[in-house]
Amino acid sequence: MEIRGDVLTDKENAGAALLDACKEVKGSEPVQIGSYRGFTMSVEFSAWKQEYTLLLKGQMTHRASLGTDPRGNLTRIDNALAQMPQRLEAVKNQLDNLYQQQAAAKEEIGKPFPFEDDLRVKSARLVELDTLLNIDGKGHAQPETVVAKSARPSVLDSLKRPVPPRSPEKKPKQHEEVR
Repeated sequence: MEIRGDVLTDKENAGAALLDACKEVKGSEPVQIGSYRGFTMSVEFSAWKQEYTLLLKGQMTHRASLGTDPRGNLTRIDNALAQMPQRLEAVKNQLDNLYQQQAAAKEEIGKPFPFEDDLRVKSARLVELDTLLNIDGKGHAQPETVVAKSARPSVLDSLKRPVPPRSPEKKPKQHEEVR
């Protein structure tokens, strides 16, 4: 393991150097600290989780959460690398699944729409009904009737008129409970 230019072969020293390198990381951006087994090592700090994460970058990026135990961190790194074959298999399966979905989608595109005739008939009927109901405003609009100024009712006149008497509202009788 190489950390900050120093090649470390002892697990205890390598783990301690890794923890020291983590202390230098202040922001959330990954900071490159060295290399391990051909992978570039970077450390990032997650303020949300309050933990450091080691990023092992090759063709893909592998992550390992870091704790306070120097030897435990090296075990976590080795476990992350040991899971690569399972991750590769899972990614291959996912890729095969996507290729199958793509082939099925291309096959569906080539097929004619089974309800094309119904769609055409119902779309024509919809256009006909829209025209009859004048929903979209393209039909025959009735001209607005223009009322002369003298014929328009005055709001002030209606306010000056006496209000017709109203009949008193009948309140429902309340029944009292007899004891």
